[in-house]
Amino acid sequence: MSIKIGVAPIAWSNDDMPELGGDTTLEQCLHEASKAGFSGIEFGGKFPKDSKLLIPKLKKEKINLCSGWYGAKLLSRSVKDELVEMKQQLQLFKDCNAPCMVFAEVSGSIQGDANKPLSSRPILSNEDWKNLINKINEISLIMSDQGMPLAYHHHMGTVIQSESDTYKLIENTKDTVKLLLDTGHMLFAGGDYLKITKDLNERIIHVHCKDMRKKILEASVKNDYSFRKAFLEGAFTVPGDGCIDYKPFLSILRDVNYNGWLVVEAEQDPAKANPYEYSKKGFDYLYQTAKDCGFEIIN
Repeated sequence: MSIKIGVAPIAWSNDDMPELGGDTTLEQCLHEASKAGFSGIEFGGKFPKDSKLLIPKLKKEKINLCSGWYGAKLLSRSVKDELVEMKQQLQLFKDCNAPCMVFAEVSGSIQGDANKPLSSRPILSNEDWKNLINKINEISLIMSDQGMPLAYHHHMGTVIQSESDTYKLIENTKDTVKLLLDTGHMLFAGGDYLKITKDLNERIIHVHCKDMRKKILEASVKNDYSFRKAFLEGAFTVPGDGCIDYKPFLSILRDVNYNGWLVVEAEQDPAKANPYEYSKKGFDYLYQTAKDCGFEIIN
C-alpha cells in the first residue's frame, strides 16, 4: 500500500490567531514544508484564492495542495446558500486537483473563543441532528458529482466532536459523506481512534496526524480549558513528540488498505515551536513508522 505525507500550514501561521506567525510569508511556509520532505500542504489563509496565482507557487516548491478546511454553517444556511459560500474554494481545490475538502459544521463552535471552556461546546437536539444530516447528505452528493469528496472533520469545540458524534454522523449519512480521522482531536475528546479506524475505515479518505502532550492534555480536561488555552499551553504537537504511538494506528490503516494522505497538523505557537524543526521531526517520524508498517511513501 502507498501513502503520501502532507502538512498543515498552521505550524507556520494560525488563521484564527493572526498574531501567531503573522510575519511568516507564504513563500517561507511552502519552501520549508517542501524542504522538510512533504509532498503536499493543506490550504491556509495566506494562500491565494485564485488558482492562476496559487499553482505556480506550489509548482515552484514541488508541492501539491492536499486539501484544506472549510467551516460550514448548515444549521443556519440552506444548502444553496452554503454552496455559494464555498464556490470559490471548491473551484480552487478542483483546479489544484486536491483530493478532498475538509468539511466541518461550525455553527455555535467555541473553538476560537478563549473564554468558553470545552464543556460548553454545542450539543445538537434531535431535530438539529436530522436537519444537519439531511443537509450534509445533500451537499456531499453535489460535491461528489463535481469530483470533490467531502471529508468530514470531527473537531473539538464543535457539534461533531466525540466518538459517539462521529459514529452517529457516519451511520446516518450516505456513502458520499467521507471521514477525516484526526488522532489528536479524537484522543482529546476521549475517543478511541483505533476502534473508529477499524469500524469506519471504508469512509476514511483523509487523515490528520496530530499528537498530544499527555500532561497538558490531562490538565486541559481536568481544568476544563478552552480550546484556545489548550493549544497555547502546548497540548498539540507533531507525531513522534507526544503520547500517541502511531505504529498500531498505521498498521490498522495498512490492513484496511488506506492509500490517501497522512497530514502532520499541530496548532503550536511558532515562537515556541520552530515550524520547520517540528514539521521535519513529524515528517521523519511518520515516514519511518509508515515504512516500518509496510507502506510505500510516494513523493
